[in-house]
Amino acid sequence: MQNPRCHFLILLMKFVSIICFCHYIVPTRGEGETKPVKVDVGIILDFETVVAKVMHTCILLALADYHDATRSAIRIVPHFRDSKKDDVEAASAAISLLKYVKVQAIFGPQMSTQTDFVIDIAKRAEVPIISPATSPLLTVKEHPYFIRAALPSSSQTKALAAIVKNYDWREVVIIYEDSPYGTGIVPHLTDALLENSTLVSYRSVISPSANDDQILRELYKLNTMQTRVFIVHLLPILASRLFLKAEEAGMMSDGYAWIITDVLTSLLDSVNRSVIESSMQGVLGIKPYVPRSNEFNNFNKRWRRRFRQEYPDMDTVELNAYGLWAYDGITALAKAVEKVAGTATPKSNKVDTRDNSTDLDALGTSELGSLLIDSMQNITLKTGLSGDFRIINGELQPSPYQIVNIIGKGERSIGFWTESDGISYKLTMNGKTAKSNNKQLGTVIWPGESTIVPRGWEMPTSGKKLRIGVPVKGGLEQFIKVETDSKTKAVTATGFCADIFIEVIQSLPYAVPYEFFPFRLPDNHTTPDYDHLVYKISSKEYDAVVGDVTISESRSKYVDFTLPFTESGISAVVPVKDDERKKAWIFLKPLQRELWITTGAFFVFIGFVVWVLEHRVNEEFRGPKRKQVGMIFWFSFSTLVFAHKERVTSNLTRFVVIVWVFVVLVLTSSYTASLTSMLTVQQLQPTITDLNDLIKNGEYVGYQEGSFVKDVLKRMNFDSSKFRSYSTLEEYNDALLKGSKNGGVGAIVDELPYLRLFLNKYCNKYILIGPTYKTAGFGFAFPKGSPLVPDVSRAVLKVMEGEFMINTIQKWFGNETDCLEKDGMAITSDSLTLDSFKGLFLIAGVSASSALLIFLLIFLYQNREIFATDDSTWQKLSAIAKAFDNEKEKPNSKSEKPGEGNESQTTTPFAASSASPEIFPNLPSQSPETRTASPPHEGFSTTEPGTPLEETITEANEER
Repeated sequence: MQNPRCHFLILLMKFVSIICFCHYIVPTRGEGETKPVKVDVGIILDFETVVAKVMHTCILLALADYHDATRSAIRIVPHFRDSKKDDVEAASAAISLLKYVKVQAIFGPQMSTQTDFVIDIAKRAEVPIISPATSPLLTVKEHPYFIRAALPSSSQTKALAAIVKNYDWREVVIIYEDSPYGTGIVPHLTDALLENSTLVSYRSVISPSANDDQILRELYKLNTMQTRVFIVHLLPILASRLFLKAEEAGMMSDGYAWIITDVLTSLLDSVNRSVIESSMQGVLGIKPYVPRSNEFNNFNKRWRRRFRQEYPDMDTVELNAYGLWAYDGITALAKAVEKVAGTATPKSNKVDTRDNSTDLDALGTSELGSLLIDSMQNITLKTGLSGDFRIINGELQPSPYQIVNIIGKGERSIGFWTESDGISYKLTMNGKTAKSNNKQLGTVIWPGESTIVPRGWEMPTSGKKLRIGVPVKGGLEQFIKVETDSKTKAVTATGFCADIFIEVIQSLPYAVPYEFFPFRLPDNHTTPDYDHLVYKISSKEYDAVVGDVTISESRSKYVDFTLPFTESGISAVVPVKDDERKKAWIFLKPLQRELWITTGAFFVFIGFVVWVLEHRVNEEFRGPKRKQVGMIFWFSFSTLVFAHKERVTSNLTRFVVIVWVFVVLVLTSSYTASLTSMLTVQQLQPTITDLNDLIKNGEYVGYQEGSFVKDVLKRMNFDSSKFRSYSTLEEYNDALLKGSKNGGVGAIVDELPYLRLFLNKYCNKYILIGPTYKTAGFGFAFPKGSPLVPDVSRAVLKVMEGEFMINTIQKWFGNETDCLEKDGMAITSDSLTLDSFKGLFLIAGVSASSALLIFLLIFLYQNREIFATDDSTWQKLSAIAKAFDNEKEKPNSKSEKPGEGNESQTTTPFAASSASPEIFPNLPSQSPETRTASPPHEGFSTTEPGTPLEETITEANEER
């Protein structure tokens, strides 16, 4: 039993609570009541569409949630109008709302064309238009009272281009409906694809009123083209019919790729399920990503209940991004009204009531509208149901796009795309791409239940073959030769280029039917023959060109080339000189003229230095003037063969001679090696060593007829009057043999493949000279953006890396190793140059000059008394010269008496006997030269005792 006191307290507390609640709810009399402020908002939708019904339900829930969540006195009163899919009805509804209801803002219409009408009307009344119109043609800059509450269709173009790039598709076909909704996206999508190097090969326009036969004919037309990637930008009703006919045309099978845009993907639940299951399997689609949260799940449940209440007779549909944007847009509008309602009265100014006024003149202007537009242009709902709902400068900011794959009855997410990070398999919770996630999409089930990514193109199903243009010319058939059967008129191509092309096509993983079409090169030399052939591709006369066509910058403007399959470069061939081994003066060639002159000058200089150093102390270097001059030349030149027998006594002389003998040794060894090489090894020497020599000498230059080399020569400043064109290797040979003076040329300038072939045929008669100007080589030409180019380029690499290339080269050009030195670059000179021996001559010169300087200093010091006299300068110089010419006294000359027999004391017995006539009276007297040659006096001599020369002199003395 409860305590009575406690029971009383509980009743008292309940009573007080009821009194407080009533006081809060019902204001006391005398206090001013706060009346709710009503703000009228017009809403114009196409209620015949599913999207409008979804948006209608979301708008009702948004207003209810706003009023329940706020204590503000502001009450948003919606006024719904049906535009009935008609622009005039939408405009009429807007006028009615503005004139009679006095709305302060309008949400809608949902169609872009209707919005374009309503914007101009609302501008007169200064009422903001918050519309989910997606056409990029409607811009905020042109319409200041326009607020876009949905993503424009142009925002998805980069996501679509990223998907195409992800699968390396080079071409796509855009299928869009002939309406402002369809045409608005095309230029933006084309630009986005071009940024990723993807071409729009065809634009297929389908009218919304087109019947099934017209759609089927358009699909058959698309099926005859190469491109197999289709981007579909259609509304659900027309898209359903398109995919049904695509299935009927066999275009929903293996090898095809279909991508649908955001509207169709977001409204996929409005498409008949039977159409999805039968005709849309494997299709890729993108749609704005809506993050899943508890708030979203709860709202989705509420929305389903309310939708069944509003439209009980409709089948169940799914909540989509457009409904969520409508919810967030109305919520943002309510917040903006709440923000500005305190500063202005939600009413319209006085209208013009004159009899002749129109409905537009009677609209008046809204005092609240201009404030609302300023508030709505930059507003953010961080907790919006659609995600981060941000309107900046009147435009809803992009959100991530979700990429889905239609499988079974619905869709399966395979990845996401954001503008900052591109494609990603997953997203983090904040909507940004997770850095650790793989930058690839998930597994896709393509049309035909295939998991292999479609190549993106196929050969046309119409049976059309590739038209291959091949050049027909009079020579060089090793590269390309075209023959036409006289009976069947079938064209066959042979040669190196044709064999490579056939092997490349056969190595492709799919069949490519083709046929050759001959293109005869005109005889007019001024016509850019090969350029004209390449231009046939851009004019759609040929689908490709095969032959010895060089890849160049000018041609690549009109066609796409594959990777080259030959070496590159432009060079020249000139005749080789006659065999110089047969010339009488070949022995002079090992050394250049400058080296010969320098060597001779040093021989004379060294001989002079040795004479100066030995003249006063060595009898061998004294005597008559003629003898002394001869000694200067004899001594130095005899060191070439080391035949000098004169002894030297001065240490300075010995130093000079040792250094000079080393220099002579190096010179003679080098000379011998060079001469031996010239006489034993055959060397191809060009008549001209550089292309610039051709210009200087005014030589005629030959080139291949129809080649772009002519333009290259002009850019190199060659005189065009000196050009002569030829077609065959034999003509090349004849022109070079004649030479420029006899109607021929001094050189042939052409591409390396032709020159290699020419040198292989005419061994050892011609030689390549430099420099080599780089080119891209031969390649196969295809139309711009052709999807064949990447596959053919990969096949070219495969063929070049195999044995087929080696065998093909040997088949058409022979074994290049059989012709030695045929492609050796020009040898400028084999003669030894002065630069190679500058160091040696410097050492020898410094050594000799230093010894000479030391000698002069010592000599002048010893004769310094001459300079101390008062004689004239001439007399002093004469005295110095006389002192130099006098023989220097020997250290022991003072102790010797007349009669020179004492000299025998320091010599061998043989030397004494040869010097004394008293001992050998019958021996004839000898000259000073003979006496100094025989005895082995102290001093430097390179002739060793006992040599044949010394023995001969000894025997002669004995006979005497």
